[in-house]
Parts: sequence; structure tokens; C-alpha cells
Amino acid sequence: NFLALGIYSAIDGNSEEDPWVENPRKIAATAVFCASRSWLLMFLAWRAHERGGDSRFDEVKDKFFMFFFFWMFQGIWVFAISLPILMINGSDKPYDGFSVLDYVCIVAFALAVIIEVAADLQKAIWVKKGREGVFCTTGVWFFSRHPNYFGEILQWWAAFGIAFGSGIGWGDAQWWTTIISPLVTMQILLNTGGTGVMQANGTRSLKRYYDRCPEEYKAYRESTSILIPFIGYKSVPMFLKRTIFFDFKRYEYQPETEQDVKIDVAYNSL
Repeated sequence: NFLALGIYSAIDGNSEEDPWVENPRKIAATAVFCASRSWLLMFLAWRAHERGGDSRFDEVKDKFFMFFFFWMFQGIWVFAISLPILMINGSDKPYDGFSVLDYVCIVAFALAVIIEVAADLQKAIWVKKGREGVFCTTGVWFFSRHPNYFGEILQWWAAFGIAFGSGIGWGDAQWWTTIISPLVTMQILLNTGGTGVMQANGTRSLKRYYDRCPEEYKAYRESTSILIPFIGYKSVPMFLKRTIFFDFKRYEYQPETEQDVKIDVAYNSL
């Protein structure tokens, strides 16, 4: 769906007055967009093959209306994420050269794709080798606990920045609409239960680490950024971690109480 939107918007945005092939902004943005989504397609297909399917849909694939809802929601999600590229390719504004913002955002977009690809590959190789060390600290995972999600979020903020050059300035309502792309991405990866950081930092997900290597994992969390890759996270004041670095308290491990266990047992027996 992503690739179809990218290719269609490039074809539909072509005109005799402003040929797509003569607009470097459209070419650069579309090329990085397609590279990003091609990698996502290949990686998810490979992962589903390795796992014998996509477990995310196991509970709904036999329920027509629920599966239809998930399918439609994914379509809306794809459209929302692609808004900056749709605006760039659909813009009638003649190309007037790259601005500093264009250069910064195109580089950031490409770098974000590289970070996400590196994170996915390094994690996959680590898993293949037997998950040495219980939790992954290989490559970019040494600098961030979720570098793949950081790369995904950065991509759409960069795309939003590139789209600015295709509009008429700060008052362009269409350009401001494209901010939906990075905001939706952040909402899904940071705040939606069962996905992204919320899933990876849920009590059940973290329990395996605190059961097997509590001190080592605690030290890793304290010294490694939850999202933005950098060195020196341990020295960052807690109020900054809890705000601009997104290391919110809700992501902390909360050991299950006896009452929680009873509720789980009762629920599973239904």
C-alpha cells in the first residue's frame, strides 16, 4: 500500500509544466520513501516467514468483521503516514532549488532509514545467534533501547519538514495537515497498548529480563536511552528523561501482585 501510494502520487503529480523527473525535491523524497517502505515490506515478510505467520492477527483472522476493521484501519494508517509524500508529489509549486531545511530533512530521512534497517538486521542476527546476553546490546542497540522505533519516528518528522518546501509557507494549511504523519506514528509507537514501546515495556515483556538478569538489565535501562540514540544517558536528570526523552514512568517494570496473578488465572480459565 505504501509503495502503491508513492508510485501513484509520483505519476499523478507529473505535468508538462512541472515534470516529476525535473523536480529534485519530489525525486529525493519519493526515493527515500520507497526505500523505507520496501525495507519494511521485506523485513515483515521475512519475519512472518521465520515465525510461521503473523501472530498479530491470530485472534482476528477468523472473525470477518474484526479482520475487516483491522484491514481498513491499516489502510487509513498507511494514508495518514504517507501524507507528506502525497503533498510533495501533488504540489504545483515550481521547483526553486533546495533550501537548508530540505538538505537537513532529506539527510535526516535517509539517516533514519539506515538506523531502522541497521537495528532490524542487528536484532535479527542477535536472535539467530541464540540471544546471547538475554537482551540485545549489539550495534545501535547499545545507544538506544528502541533504535528501530526512533528511526521510524524520525523518518516522518523529516518527511514533514521536506513537505514544507512544497507549500506556500508557514500559513499553508495543507502542509500543517501533514503533521498527522509523525504524530500518528508517535501515538502508535509510544502510547498504544500492544504495539511499539508500550508492548516492549509492558510488565510481561520486561519480566523475563528482571527474572533472569535483574541487575544487568536495570543498569542497561539506567544508562541507555529509551528512544533517542546517544552516549551519556545515565547522567541525564530524571525530569528530562521523563519529558523530552520519553522515558515515562508507565514504561517502568511493575512486578505482578498476587491479585494480578489471580485475575490472570481467572481470565484464562474463561
